[in-house]
Amino acid sequence: MRTLARPIGLGLAARGDPEDVISWARQARDAGLDSVWIHDSYYERDAISFGSTLASALAADGLAAVEGEAGFRVALGAVNPFTRHPVVLAMTGSALDELLPGRVVMALGTGLPLRLKQMGIPYEPEGAVQRVSDTMDQLRQLWAGERLPSVTAGLPPIQPMFPPTHRIPLFIAAYRKEFVALAGQKADGYLARPAESIPSLHGILERLERSALDAERDPNSIETAGYLLSLVDRSRRDALNRAKREPFVIYMMSVLSDVSLRRAGFDRDLRDRIAAAWRAEDYTSAGNLIPDELLDAFMLCGTRDEVAQGAMAFHTSAGLGLPLLQPVLQEDAQIRELIEAAAIFAGLPAADRAGRAVAAGTSSQPSKQAETDTTPGAGTDQNLPRWEVVRRRSGAVWEILRPFAYTASVIPVLAGGALAAVNGLFDPRLFLAALAGAVLLHSGTNVINEIYDVRQGIDSITSPRASHALVKGRITERAAFALALASFALAVIVGFYLISVRGPAILVLGALGLAGGYFYTAPPFQYKYRALGVPLVFLLMGPLMVEGAYFAVTGEWSFQALVVSIPVGLLVAAILHGNEWRDISEDTRAGIVTMSAGIGKEYAHYLYVALVLGAYITLGLAVAFRLLPPATLLAILSLPLLAQVVRSAELGATGQARAIAMIDLQTARLHLAFGALLVAGILLSGVIRG
Repeated sequence: MRTLARPIGLGLAARGDPEDVISWARQARDAGLDSVWIHDSYYERDAISFGSTLASALAADGLAAVEGEAGFRVALGAVNPFTRHPVVLAMTGSALDELLPGRVVMALGTGLPLRLKQMGIPYEPEGAVQRVSDTMDQLRQLWAGERLPSVTAGLPPIQPMFPPTHRIPLFIAAYRKEFVALAGQKADGYLARPAESIPSLHGILERLERSALDAERDPNSIETAGYLLSLVDRSRRDALNRAKREPFVIYMMSVLSDVSLRRAGFDRDLRDRIAAAWRAEDYTSAGNLIPDELLDAFMLCGTRDEVAQGAMAFHTSAGLGLPLLQPVLQEDAQIRELIEAAAIFAGLPAADRAGRAVAAGTSSQPSKQAETDTTPGAGTDQNLPRWEVVRRRSGAVWEILRPFAYTASVIPVLAGGALAAVNGLFDPRLFLAALAGAVLLHSGTNVINEIYDVRQGIDSITSPRASHALVKGRITERAAFALALASFALAVIVGFYLISVRGPAILVLGALGLAGGYFYTAPPFQYKYRALGVPLVFLLMGPLMVEGAYFAVTGEWSFQALVVSIPVGLLVAAILHGNEWRDISEDTRAGIVTMSAGIGKEYAHYLYVALVLGAYITLGLAVAFRLLPPATLLAILSLPLLAQVVRSAELGATGQARAIAMIDLQTARLHLAFGALLVAGILLSGVIRG
């Protein structure tokens, strides 16, 4: 089995699909990493269950159980003796060792006292160290096959029935000096928490060494490992900007200890201001408060090479034996990048281990190279091949156009075209022209919307938006205006063609669509900022677009098209309203009055639910009153997606802002599924009738 020249591991939270975690662990093993470490995320998933699944899967591969040979390890880092009795932990260790012989590690920590108190578990700092120490003693006794006396007098002793064959290393996972001393006295290893700086970790490991010497132990016999929060992107600038938008990163910066901050050269007042914004759920302000230097000190942000160099800085400057790259975003792309970064780390030349150039990127002071990369988008096209420049600029255009939202313009035209087909009046050329015009108007609207949101101060680097093309400098405002005007101009050309066929009615419809799109955020009307966005979007992308598409294709008006437009328009309105509901804090800060901001978070939640449920209710009523054929009820097959968005909305209403972070994208998916099924139902009704 391949092994890297320098040990490095992967840290994962017990969340997501277990099959994904198994796949990532296999990739790490095959790439030569030392181990994968699974930690508990309270109220999410259970680390032991994930660890057991991993151990079983890796053992089944037939590459893990070779006696006397180093191999890929699975570590529980960390489990809590306050929530799991030592006897239960001993049983867990025995079972895991049987699944993955000699490759299991167990770290012990007390977690956050707040979490224990939430669960009603008594916790006193003074007794916590003794609790962990006693747990270590009891685990080793049980694993050695020794009996433990019963806690309750008069009962038989505890007799271990399945002691493990192999020794299971025990780590201490804590940062208080008493725990560090305990690790030096009796643990097999020490596990550093995420978001620890190099100076702070260096001090901790020095204390660990002193404690080991005082206990007459060889400090080199104590393994040291530590989670390094990592985020990989195309550049350090992009990675830092992305990190500032991640609630988990903001939270970690809000709970940094006074000692860690002082050792890294930061004032605790900065932490307190970030924490205050976090508690107020003002994540944009919290992210804006985080300086680049703070992230550089407590996590690794940058390209895979920069992350590798940062890990080396912790290895050389802090003395960390086993860096554990822990992805901020636990997803395929990030895991692949971190595994590549691990290979780069292992292959760094020995000269880099002296530290100076390597350590600069992750110290509390950024390197000169980092300082040149502080302006969003600065220098991103310099010295790049032409194909890379084209790729980046194309990516910026794609980002600012936000094609995922095209469902809002495509579905209404498809619905109008389907009705025309069922009525035997379908003209493919006119249908394609209407579709192109709708998408072009939508494209121009998206770009103008972003331009004026940035001008108004609504959009910033930390705003939870689908596009940050302008604020990151990926496209200039001038280029964005040119793109918007080109989209509108092409829409006008398409409109002239439709006018030549269908007459002046198309002129009225096109003028309303063009004005509605441009003045959505552009002065002088800016109706989005006047609490009119939701009702006008319902009218423009519901009745106007469905009825307009039907007229463009057929030259006739249709009451049935008007009926179809209502549920379609309600879901388009829900996309916008979900966006506004999520962004109430940012809009209020910028002095913008949206409908959601005007009615408040509680009623914004009620309105969102009313809009998405209203689409299904109006469809059902339309079928009940024979305004639409029964086949259109095919749209009800999208109910699972409805349940998903309603669940997210309910969680968001309880204050869990992360639950509605992507509510607009989720609603767009619902709109697409509902609309596509509705169109299919309309077409099916024509087949049935025929």
